[in-house]
Amino acid sequence: MENRTSRITVLIDPDKKKLLEEICASKDLTPSQVIRQLIRQYIVDNAGNRVLPEWLQSSVNSSEP
Repeated sequence: MENRTSRITVLIDPDKKKLLEEICASKDLTPSQVIRQLIRQYIVDNAGNRVLPEWLQSSVNSSEP
């Protein structure tokens, strides 16, 4: 699993943010968990010939946020 964290700032309009927060709360997830999962999935889907670490592939396959 990842050892360190790094910050990404994303600007989003308030209506989308509110809707995201409501949907996440209904699924007992945080927006950060959902966004991290989307990023992991995007990396796997678009990595091309890059070798990906096993922890990245397994976290996407298990669909954990």
